[in-house]
Amino acid sequence: MHGVPVSDNFIIVMAKYSMRQNFVLLHRYVGLVMALFLVVAGLTGIFIAFYHELDACIHPEIMRVEVPANQAMLSPVALHALVLKQYPNAMVTRLDLRQVAGESTRFYLKSKPNFPANALINNEVFVNPYTGKVLGERQWGDVTQGTINLMPFIYRLHFSLALGEFGDVAFGIVALLWTLDCFVGAYLTFPASQRNAKNKAKENPWLKRWWKAWKIRWQGGVSKVNFDLHRAGGLWLWAMLFVFAWSSVAFNLREVYAPVMDTFFARQGADEKIPTLPQPLTSPQLDANAALNVGRALMQQASHAYGFTIHHEARMYYDADKGAYTYVVSSSRDVSEQAASTSVMFNANSGERLAVYLPSGVAAGDTITEWLLALHTAQVWGLPMQIFISFMGLLVVVLTVTGVFIWLKKRNSRQRVHQQKMQLKNTADDK
Repeated sequence: MHGVPVSDNFIIVMAKYSMRQNFVLLHRYVGLVMALFLVVAGLTGIFIAFYHELDACIHPEIMRVEVPANQAMLSPVALHALVLKQYPNAMVTRLDLRQVAGESTRFYLKSKPNFPANALINNEVFVNPYTGKVLGERQWGDVTQGTINLMPFIYRLHFSLALGEFGDVAFGIVALLWTLDCFVGAYLTFPASQRNAKNKAKENPWLKRWWKAWKIRWQGGVSKVNFDLHRAGGLWLWAMLFVFAWSSVAFNLREVYAPVMDTFFARQGADEKIPTLPQPLTSPQLDANAALNVGRALMQQASHAYGFTIHHEARMYYDADKGAYTYVVSSSRDVSEQAASTSVMFNANSGERLAVYLPSGVAAGDTITEWLLALHTAQVWGLPMQIFISFMGLLVVVLTVTGVFIWLKKRNSRQRVHQQKMQLKNTADDK
């Protein structure tokens, strides 16, 4: 093929195969590229479904507290002030407002811009809400600190192979490939057309022939069981696999997810409306207590204007780069109470409302995204959903491993055929 461009070579090779065969090759090699990522994501996903429960079981001494008789919990704002006294070089970036009896209160810290980044050793602090005593702290996800970071490290593995920004992007690309491969895999389960005109009268209906793809031939031998597990397993739970794949793109590759969703659905883009300041605002005029009061007032106004019910407070963020607070509640617009994201954003100096975000009922793109993320993280329907998501993690591993075995079997078969051809050729040459 000397003198023929590489692209032409590729076209010539692909032209030798039917469309179905091309999709088989695509499914096969994309699957191999994704294999390691999906096995890690599946195995870690088994545990991530019970992240908070397992985290508390591993180190109950910092996650749980005794409930004293006749003593109320200190307010989140009072605890916030106590934490800042103990960590003068830090800013609290997230203030959890919902306190649960018997559980410690978490504070997420960040070094002030005028201090070195390493001035803050740990960024997550656990506080007794009854006494204000710091029970423990950790640098979230740093496995070198021991079992205190076991679950955060598993979380990092799940979303980025614990490789930081590079892992985020790599997993995002794999998630995009997985999303596309969901459709390729589904297409390959469709029955091949029966082209013999003589048999058309005897041809079974298409759906009846497709039904075979949904079954597992348990008595068909190891190879057939392995193949059927891969094909039928992917079919029965195809919708949830697609949810995992596309929501993973939302988590890791927002640069692709947002434009695609924006093409088909409306989106509020509340946070994008707030510009970044030339310099971070490290000392806003509104302290935590004043900001909380402003947030409550603005949320009440929003609830009347947009017609939703506030269930309970969730958290408050501060973004120094934008000089803005975000006050979050659980409301009737949320997909679930666990996944609270109804929020108002306001200027940290003036208290002026900058944006409102409602998880559902305003923009279809946001509603879909909220459901995708809530399903992926088992934030709806309680324990049954957690068990189901944990099972789905195992299924992802099974589908990946069975796919690799199918590839190995076909590869070994092709090698045997090639060796036989070479032997016949050598025998013919000898004669």
